[in-house]
Amino acid sequence: MANRILDRLDDRGRPFGAVLDLGTHNGALSRALGSRSEIETIVATDPSFVFLRRSCGMRVACDPELIPFGEGSFDLIVSALALHWVGDLPGTLAQLRRVLKPDGLLLAAMLGGASLVELRTVLFEAELAEEGGVSPRVSPAADLGDIAALLLRTGYAMPVADTETLTVTYPDAMSMMRDLRGMGETNALSARRRTPLRRSTLAHAAALYAQRFGLQEGRIPATFEILFLTGRAP
Repeated sequence: MANRILDRLDDRGRPFGAVLDLGTHNGALSRALGSRSEIETIVATDPSFVFLRRSCGMRVACDPELIPFGEGSFDLIVSALALHWVGDLPGTLAQLRRVLKPDGLLLAAMLGGASLVELRTVLFEAELAEEGGVSPRVSPAADLGDIAALLLRTGYAMPVADTETLTVTYPDAMSMMRDLRGMGETNALSARRRTPLRRSTLAHAAALYAQRFGLQEGRIPATFEILFLTGRAP
């Protein structure tokens, strides 16, 4: 996602003095931006102290829904895979527009509702078969058709929203779940089942995954729908 955001930034052809990296994760995007001569200051933010320790430069621990910066502080705001965790997306977008300087740019990527459709399908079927019921597993996601209108409603000029589908392959379902946990993308719904999945349910889900979606080389695919948001402060 960092690479794709940088590619889109290259198309802008203008310098950005002060940059906010919202949800820095491991700092990949901040480090890449820091190597550019046209960028003077980068502030990396994340609610996770673990992620912030992996980053460098100016770091601020904050919730994406509570932006602790003054009005007109940044020329550019970038965000890679943080906004889909926000409960009040319109409120967060309005706060981000407030801290942009006039003609400042927002460029963000977030997960869409079609992400991990394979995993969701097999977990649903395995839980139903092994445990007689299913637990909520996926947070509500914004649709592409709503994003551009939402940017316009929250005060952005020239809003654009587009989507890209990425397919990542893993040796097996358990490897994929470990990767999701390392990304901080596991289930955080308050209505989720509080007891761990049974081993039989996990085994059933892994077998279904390989049977339904397995590739010829023996690996499994995981689909991620990425929504890209672009807008300018008037």
